Order: sequence, then C-alpha cells, then structure tokens
Amino acid sequence: MTHKHFVLDGTGCVELQDTFGSDLTVVNAARVSFAKEVTDFSSGDQKLINYLVKHNHISPFFHPQIRFRLKMPIFVAREWFRHTIGFSRNEVSRRYVDDDPEIFVPDELRARDSNKKQGSKDSSIENNEQMVQKIRDFSKQSLTLYNELLENKVAPEVARGILPQNMYTEFIETASLYGYMRLCNLRMDPQAQKEIREYANIVCKLLEEKFPASMKAFNENYKKD
Repeated sequence: MTHKHFVLDGTGCVELQDTFGSDLTVVNAARVSFAKEVTDFSSGDQKLINYLVKHNHISPFFHPQIRFRLKMPIFVAREWFRHTIGFSRNEVSRRYVDDDPEIFVPDELRARDSNKKQGSKDSSIENNEQMVQKIRDFSKQSLTLYNELLENKVAPEVARGILPQNMYTEFIETASLYGYMRLCNLRMDPQAQKEIREYANIVCKLLEEKFPASMKAFNENYKKD
C-alpha cells in the first residue's frame, strides 16, 4: 500500500512507494550464521533486533529495501543527497521539463543564532513579513525571466541556471533500512536544519509502520554518530 504525507512547507511531500522485506528479514539475515530461519516473528526476535542495534551489528538491516518519492526544496535536497552509501536516486531533470517550477517561500524567517557556527533560533526576525514578501517578489521575478529565456529559444538546460535554490525538486530514492535509520539519526537531531528534520520525521514514522520492531530498537538503542 502506498502512503503519502505532506510536510509542513506546503507542497513538499514524502511518499512511501514500496518496501521489500520486514522485521523477519532482519532476524533471518542475522540467524543465517547459525543456519537457522524462522517463519513467525516472536518476542525473542525483538530481543535479537534490540541486541543487533545496541551493539552496532548493522549488516542484517541492509537486506530490507525501501523506495520513496520525495519532493523538497533544492537547498534541502542537497543536504539530503549527502547520504550516499547504499542510496540510489533518480531526479526530475529541468533539461527535459520546462513547465513553471514550484517555489518554496517560508512563512517565517528564523533569526541567525550568534552562538552557533550554523543554525538558527526558533524565533523569527523582526521584519519577517517584509522580508518574506521580498522572497516572493524575487522568486516571481526569477520565474518571469526563466519563461522569457524559454520564449527566446534558450535551451531549458541553460535557462534553468537562473532558478533559485528554493525551487522544489522531486526524486525517487531507494535505500536499505539501515541507510534510512542512519539518515534519520542525523537529520532528526535538534542541530539539523528545521526543514530537513520535518522530512526525516515523516520518513521515520512511515518506517515505524512497516518495520515496527526494527524502528523501536532504533529509537531506543541506536547510538548517535
């Protein structure tokens, strides 16, 4: 069954398209060392999964695979794409697509935190409404110029160069259960940017539906990198 959730930025989304395997896949991958296999998940299997996570025995969690379709602003996606090991992605290409892109405009512009090299405060800047309107105006201007370039026969692969980083991109992504466990570990951290935390939280919730034992162990025992 396909699950679809829309994140808080408006039109971005996280869609779980398909999964291969289950919590039983994990325990059977671990038990093959002893030439054993089970067909029903038991409380002992939960204990085994807890042990695997707690002691960082990660290889059994590479066997389940998950495929998502994600839509997020480019500046979020480029952070997301830093997770590379075991991930396969195919992204919408604006070499071939030249319809009007969607633009992410935040309702709140969080203030810079002077105590951090990176990151922001929870509070917004004083002239928030004025600056948000400037972002809207700038985004509109960039789309106007983009369409003007296309109307003047500029190739889409060239015209796309003026589009802003707050444009949405969309991609299909497949990775192992462990790959997503590690991604969630890093991107749900309070030090991660708020926008990417929202996506990671939804991914984590969807995984909890499909792999409840593994994700329970992850939430309780996974050691922070």
